[in-house]
Amino acid sequence: MADLKQLVADELSLPVDPAVAAMATAIAANHGEASRAVLFYGSCLRQHQLEGLMLDFYLIVSDYAQAYGKGWMATANRLIPPNVFYFEHGELASKYAVLSEADFDRECGPEARSTSVVARFAQPSRLVWSSGKIARETVVSSVRQCAPALLGWARPLAPRDASIEALWKRAFQLTFGAELRAERTDRSASIVDSDPDRYRRFGEAALAGLPPGGTGTSRWWKRMQRKGKLLSALRLAKASATFAGGADYIAWKINRHAGTKIELKPWQRRHPLLAGLTLLPRLLKSGAVR
Repeated sequence: MADLKQLVADELSLPVDPAVAAMATAIAANHGEASRAVLFYGSCLRQHQLEGLMLDFYLIVSDYAQAYGKGWMATANRLIPPNVFYFEHGELASKYAVLSEADFDRECGPEARSTSVVARFAQPSRLVWSSGKIARETVVSSVRQCAPALLGWARPLAPRDASIEALWKRAFQLTFGAELRAERTDRSASIVDSDPDRYRRFGEAALAGLPPGGTGTSRWWKRMQRKGKLLSALRLAKASATFAGGADYIAWKINRHAGTKIELKPWQRRHPLLAGLTLLPRLLKSGAVR
């Protein structure tokens, strides 16, 4: 059986489109010496398509004060991580989230404050840029925690005879319930079905290092789902202020995934943070996000 850390290291090091690498380098340069690593993940990675879509990155920094200097950005990133920014390079558009090395390591592991980072990096990702060998090794060690943490949380709520693929699907279904999602209901299955061999190999290696049973009881998941939705709402509202055109982005994302036709008023574009806060109750009530 393959070693999980080696599986993670090999996957993170797979090549990407040169345009993705150029975007990652530009994102890192945007935060100077604070930048430690840039990870590429999400639907563009899975679909091998870049044009017309928004690329997803995580920027890992040494600390928030060094990344931003003085001001509210560092405080916001520390209190409600991550901060999310819109970024263009060449002919492509992206958004990138910022976490410190310490916060990223915690949020990849079993003691994470929410399930979102674990769920994202239990899926395939690429380490597109790093400041050096130590930064690369630190990212590998952090990401290596994700699959065991996620499957350990999900195993108590899955059938005892569940296959590894079924356990992964149950895990993603549970984590989707812990965020404000504007996704179709079969999304958790489609993620696993897109590369079943990958999830079987990673699942076998992750489960081999876990004790019997698991940690994610029904009560634990309900608590994490309540907490996760609250954090998602706060992050979304915060993104409307840190994101260029943030209110438009929120409306676009909901319309794209949920088939709604939300149109922003002029005042909402002038005051994106207030727009984000006022949109959330409507979205929750209508079921556009769950």
